[in-house]
Amino acid sequence: MSVQKSDAFVDITDVVCPITFVKTKVAIEELEKGQVLEILMNEGEPIQNVPRSLKDESHKIINVQNNGNGTYTVLVEKDGLA
Repeated sequence: MSVQKSDAFVDITDVVCPITFVKTKVAIEELEKGQVLEILMNEGEPIQNVPRSLKDESHKIINVQNNGNGTYTVLVEKDGLA
């Protein structure tokens, strides 16, 4: 299985909701359609809310990986569902 390469990276482990999604939204808005954003986030509220909010905005969740240390790495394709 090949690992998807991301075009940009954002770490939201140091912020809390709703800032987690705000930082993610700003990062994904800087990308072109079809580019991939890699997001490092904490378990709990961020992993429950951020991917769902991205899907609501027509972005495609490519992969969600549990890093085993209380964080997740999520790959999102901009406008992947549009």
